[in-house]
Amino acid sequence: MKFKKKTLPNGMRMIAVPMADNPTVTVLVLVETGSKYEIKEKNGLSHFLEHMCFKGTTTRPNTSDLSKELDTLGCEYNAFTGQEFTGYYAKGKAMDFSKLLDVVSDLYINPLLKEDEIEKEKGVIVDEINMYDDMPMQKVHEVWMNLLYGDQPAGWTITGERDVVREMSRKDFVAYRKAHYVASATTVIVSGNIDSARAFKEIARSFNGIAENKKIGKKKTRDTQSEPHVRARFKETDQTHLVLGVRSFPVYDARNLILAVLGGVLGSGMSSRLFRKIRDEMGVGYYVNAGNRASTDSGYFAVSAGVANNRLEEVLRAIIGELAKLKDSLVSEGELAKVKEHLVGMMYLGLESSDDLAEYYGTQEVLRREIRTPKERERLIRAVTAEDVRKIAKKIFVEKNLNLALIGPTKDSGALKSLLKF
Repeated sequence: MKFKKKTLPNGMRMIAVPMADNPTVTVLVLVETGSKYEIKEKNGLSHFLEHMCFKGTTTRPNTSDLSKELDTLGCEYNAFTGQEFTGYYAKGKAMDFSKLLDVVSDLYINPLLKEDEIEKEKGVIVDEINMYDDMPMQKVHEVWMNLLYGDQPAGWTITGERDVVREMSRKDFVAYRKAHYVASATTVIVSGNIDSARAFKEIARSFNGIAENKKIGKKKTRDTQSEPHVRARFKETDQTHLVLGVRSFPVYDARNLILAVLGGVLGSGMSSRLFRKIRDEMGVGYYVNAGNRASTDSGYFAVSAGVANNRLEEVLRAIIGELAKLKDSLVSEGELAKVKEHLVGMMYLGLESSDDLAEYYGTQEVLRREIRTPKERERLIRAVTAEDVRKIAKKIFVEKNLNLALIGPTKDSGALKSLLKF
């Protein structure tokens, strides 16, 4: 899958990923800002601003104007906020590319940020926070991040706290946009049935009014540990939801590809080691996953699962036992080949649509400033050896680096901490 990239004089980047036989096109705008760029007194502002960009613009002043226009085009549209980037996108018929681009660029560059709409949206944000609090399978990952990083931006929630959200004002949004929604921090990706030259020409025209202020950076994440840690949030649930893992490497580290294979051995597919152990052999949990997550200044490798409350301790022992095996023994050539094929196959299956491709290329550009095509990623995955996997397992699976976050009817963190050992 070939792509083209162009950088404008103001620093804004454009990426085009043509898909000649695809009837759709996706316009995705990524801006290099998120919860890691916030101060504690304004935590949640990145996410709140994402909501407000859909609440009217200078050319579409009514709250419903944007949604009506996009719905009339029969397209899919949304936005999302992470720790290090925020995205806005619309996916529709290829023939509607110019219209999609016009709407997405408008909501990105020209939001009105009306005071009355901000006040109304506060209730929506608080309800969203409440919703996630009632979803322990997701909430446990917030507990995990706070356990790893504590009271710094990487450890805060993306949605923010209720009381902080309620105090936000229009001037907060204006100042934040001025600091972060600028050309040098913006990448526009177009994928689908569109000519690259046309895409670049229309993007440059549509984003002609983007601010060119100097981008404000973020503080580097403190990422150290000297002993195992446990964070248990008590909640009366029928299952205990857990995340067990260790610190790994930032996104630029070449060893992340080895960790992808290691994650595949443990938790990719129904024939993976943890699925067979926890679900098939022990019959104790419905879901179990493993994988690596990397950002610009930190990373972690973690196993997540939902298990019966009364079998939590034996599940923890089983998971740690599987991690230890990877330190002690080489993965067989047959298993390694199976895992690689599964990872490569799932990668390509995840790139069938124009929005998938836009995200694949765009997030690499935003996080790494370097793009690997699917073929290049496939080559790197296939090059990983069994010794590579064992070496990296020995590197990261160290007792002092173990961490456990969980939500469930558990109060004795001390007893659980005693289990965190190889």
